[in-house]
Amino acid sequence: MNFNVQERQNCGARILIVEDDREMCRFLSELLVEEGYEVAVVHDGPSAVEKHKQESFDLTITDLMMPRMKGTELVQRLKEIDSEALILLITAFGSIESAVETMRAGAFDYLTKPFRTDEILLSVSRALEQRGLRMELQRLRKEIQSHYGFENILGQSEPMRRVFDLVTHISDAPANVLITGESGTGKELIARAIHYNSGRSRGPFVPVNCAAIPENLLESELFGHLRGSFTDAKNDRKGLFQEASGGSLFLDEISELPIGLQAKLLRVLEDKEVRPIGASRAEKIEVRIIAASNQELARLVSERKFRPDLFYRLNVIHINLPPLRERPEDIPLLAAHFIEKFSSQTKRQKKGLTEQALAALMSYPWPGNVREVEHTIERAVLLGKGDHIDITDLPPQLLTDRGKETSLAQAIARRCTLKDLEREYIQKVLESTQGNKSEAATILGMDRTTLYRKLEEMKVKE
Repeated sequence: MNFNVQERQNCGARILIVEDDREMCRFLSELLVEEGYEVAVVHDGPSAVEKHKQESFDLTITDLMMPRMKGTELVQRLKEIDSEALILLITAFGSIESAVETMRAGAFDYLTKPFRTDEILLSVSRALEQRGLRMELQRLRKEIQSHYGFENILGQSEPMRRVFDLVTHISDAPANVLITGESGTGKELIARAIHYNSGRSRGPFVPVNCAAIPENLLESELFGHLRGSFTDAKNDRKGLFQEASGGSLFLDEISELPIGLQAKLLRVLEDKEVRPIGASRAEKIEVRIIAASNQELARLVSERKFRPDLFYRLNVIHINLPPLRERPEDIPLLAAHFIEKFSSQTKRQKKGLTEQALAALMSYPWPGNVREVEHTIERAVLLGKGDHIDITDLPPQLLTDRGKETSLAQAIARRCTLKDLEREYIQKVLESTQGNKSEAATILGMDRTTLYRKLEEMKVKE
């Protein structure tokens, strides 16, 4: 974002001038109005405080020395009313002491009298540019928090409800978190939800895929390096731990971290400090670690491929994301979400799924989990010709696997109740035993009396 005075002319920023010198007030007011700003004027601090309580301003320009209230005190009062208030001070006392006092009070900048016209306009432009950046940052933070709110992590099944409950309870905890689950289950989405719903949300969320960075570069990426510490180190570089300070560092695919680096990572977690390559001293860091893996780390520990002490350090809070095949009741919800998303993005409106398409989705095992559902629906929205996604709009592998669909998936697609399933199962068992109730009771794991009672209640055909 690059503001200049000409761009500001059409922005209509509101500026309050606080100055007891009437000639200076008139000069500043005429100058700023000519540049396109909306200007209000008061002549002392108390009046400026009242004005701020009644109206909002993008910038306040105030003299440092005024009767009734010094400019430094005015800055403090305005900051109490609005912590984001932007204030530019004008002083005839251009000493270092007055500058330091001014900046400590919370002013954006100060100018020393006498000043040139271009100086005041440049300072105003810079101050408003910073305000614009602040507002954009606030907007982005709200958008991110909204996007990564728990309500946007889709799932209504019992396994996902348990995940949501756990994430809600641990977001503000300082402990390290380990998220496990198959590829495509949404581990990074959960990690971001933890961060953006915690007290660290104003700090950075820094993701790094440990499997995507070559081993010879990974140490430098994580811990940083000093210029000249190795052949290609032409400049000092901060590591990802330093960049994530005050926020969260997401170590995805942590199982791919080489054993040598596992030891160095463990030392960082224990000492809470990091030493860049080539540095003689370590630097303190304050960061929360969220790690993720699609492999079972406990098994890797037993196979001596992952350090047990690092595993215990990371596994303070464990969140396991179930694969989609274990929560098929979430498939219609996910499909509806992605239909709405891609219909909006592509302007190809789809109202939903046909019964045949839904049955195909429900019967497919989804080895790629939620990510595969997303790509499947995106393709169907783009290629489908009707106002509903039909079975012919789905990729070939879903249609091929329909003949392999499980009875449970079929039952879910038909919205069967538990009683319906029980009735059908008992009837199938009786058919397989050719009506032999004793043998059927043994297969069902119940005594003959219970079987007779259920047959009577359900009116099962013998």
